[in-house]
Order: sequence, then C-alpha cells, then structure tokens
Amino acid sequence: MSIQVGDKAPDFTLVTKTADGPETVTLSDLVGSSNLVLLFVPMAFTGVCTDEFCDITKGISVYEDLDAKVIGISGDNPFAQEAWAQKEGIGITLLSDYEHDVAKAYGVAYDSFLPEANLIMGGVAKRSAFVVDKSGVVQYAEVQDHPKDLPDFDAIQACLKSL
Repeated sequence: MSIQVGDKAPDFTLVTKTADGPETVTLSDLVGSSNLVLLFVPMAFTGVCTDEFCDITKGISVYEDLDAKVIGISGDNPFAQEAWAQKEGIGITLLSDYEHDVAKAYGVAYDSFLPEANLIMGGVAKRSAFVVDKSGVVQYAEVQDHPKDLPDFDAIQACLKSL
C-alpha cells in the first residue's frame, strides 16, 4: 500500500551526482526549509520521464514561488542520472534509489515493470507524486499504475497553494 495523505513521509538518504561528485541527500534534512514535491519516475532516458522532468524544469519558478523544492527519484545510478540531466537539460535534483528501497517504502514499486513489453524488472518505481509539507507530513499522494500516465500537476500546485 502506498503512503497516504496525513502519513509522516518515510525518511531516506539517497545519492545525487553534483559537479563536486556524489553527495547524499536526506529527506529529514530538507524538511522544514520548504515544502517538497517528490516525483518518482520509472527510469532515465525514456520519453515520458524525460518530458515530465523537462517540463518541470521549464516551469520550476511556479514551484519556487509556492515555496516548494522539486526532487526527482528513479532507480537509475547517479552517474546515469547526471548524463540524462546534462543531455536533456533537466534542472531538478535527481536522487538515485538504486536499491529501490525508497520506492518500496513509499509503496510505489512495481512487482514487474512492463511484462507485456518484456521489461520484467521488479522494484522499478511507478510514476508517482507526493507533496511533503514543512513538518514532514504528506499532503498530496498520487500513484499511477501505467508508466505513461502523468501526475495531476494542477492538483499538486493547488495543494502547495493551500499550505
């Protein structure tokens, strides 16, 4: 079962790749400084995931104006995420959930990603969105079962406006 509105957001520490090298990011260190939008995507270098993060990057000022930091999470390694971000111009923080522990903790891991397309990898994150407020409580939760379905970004922004 996925994390629901009103739940305390499960804490995690994941790796991001910066110009200075790999760095760890811990959710509890971010809580309190701004609201957080956690966007889980299945994998880097795929069309829908690229479009989603490029669109978010282009409109990042909307989220900044709503006092929110947007974080992308996938099971790709941080070096692949860095190459993806550089190639596509993705400007949000990308975190590597390489072991899929965070996807499992949030209840958004596929048992088998897309078996009909011979992509049978378990643990891949479902496309999902969570808004975590400054006290660490989930205020919005959306999990898509099909990887081509995007979260409702209007609803996410409406949630952020209400905080």
